[in-house]
Amino acid sequence: MNKRKIKKGYKILISSKFNLDNSIDKFKDGIIYTLYSDEFNSLKVGFAENDKVLEKKISREALILLDMKKGNKKDLFLLITTLKELDIKYSDNFYFKYSSSLMRHLSTLGWPVGRSLYKQRKIKKELVCA
Repeated sequence: MNKRKIKKGYKILISSKFNLDNSIDKFKDGIIYTLYSDEFNSLKVGFAENDKVLEKKISREALILLDMKKGNKKDLFLLITTLKELDIKYSDNFYFKYSSSLMRHLSTLGWPVGRSLYKQRKIKKELVCA
């Protein structure tokens, strides 16, 4: 017979400071968007509280709106974290060098990219009858 010893252990609860005000902001609804700079061939992803804030960003920086949809800051945070894991580099204010692989990743992650720069491949399956 095998004699197995059961080890009893206790989990330690580590306390941390949790700022409730910042976490509420992440869940605040607004608009997530993708902008394109023709001059620098770059993309900017971001979050805006409403249409007026987004319009100001577009007009101030001379960018082209590719697409937008309802979302929150948490969506932007998750996207940036995922793109970091995929080793995709970005500059301040979430500017990315345009590439087809970046567009594919953004589309796969459900980020609004529009249809002007990125066209999804449609895979058609055909059944061949003998």
